[in-house]
Amino acid sequence: MAKRAASAYMTTLERILGGVHFCIYLLVLPFVTGPLFALLERLLGSPIPDNVQNMIYYYVLFAVTVVIFWNYLGRTTGYFLSAPWRTVGTALVGLVAFYGLNELAYRLLGLVLDGMTNLNDVAISAQVRDAPRSTALIVVFLAPFVEEVLFRGYVFGNLRDHSRWAAYAASCLLFALLHVWQFAVVEQNLQYFLLMLQYLVPGLVLAWTYERSGTLWSSVMLHAFVNAMAIGRFL
Repeated sequence: MAKRAASAYMTTLERILGGVHFCIYLLVLPFVTGPLFALLERLLGSPIPDNVQNMIYYYVLFAVTVVIFWNYLGRTTGYFLSAPWRTVGTALVGLVAFYGLNELAYRLLGLVLDGMTNLNDVAISAQVRDAPRSTALIVVFLAPFVEEVLFRGYVFGNLRDHSRWAAYAASCLLFALLHVWQFAVVEQNLQYFLLMLQYLVPGLVLAWTYERSGTLWSSVMLHAFVNAMAIGRFL
């Protein structure tokens, strides 16, 4: 049954290590990555280009995520292989829902946000201009995989059996927080947290897609496609 299959079914070790990984990814890495690469540059005696830093960062995240959640990924992949067309079909329905709801949300949010600049989009745009190929690889493949494992697989999946509403709320809010909180801190502007509203619909649709299909790969597909379409605006 799809809704039951959407549960995480993670081992105790996966939950513990996953929780540590999730907290570091969400709260620590946005502020320590820069100093760590600066230290590495001093040790090497040469600068590391920004696009290389980004690739190293996401390849390491990808590898750590795979190692920690290896058993879970095997289970969710098995469920995908048992009904691939259901997975693809759910992702397509999610795609329609995403663009329909997102268009409505953006029109309504325009009244609230009053032209606020999304610095996350600005940063991605700059990365695309500097290194389009490596940025596309990150935005379309690596980032969606890591984020879906953590926010849908780990957060949503582990909460789903306890409370469906808590699972949706927590995964959506934390996903939105990921994209804005470091910029709010750097800019020292609490109003920037209002931009979290832009990410609630994506978080909601991605969680629904995962729950409905019963496999993480449906939300990974949807996330990757949406990011590919978005990055096309910057090329």
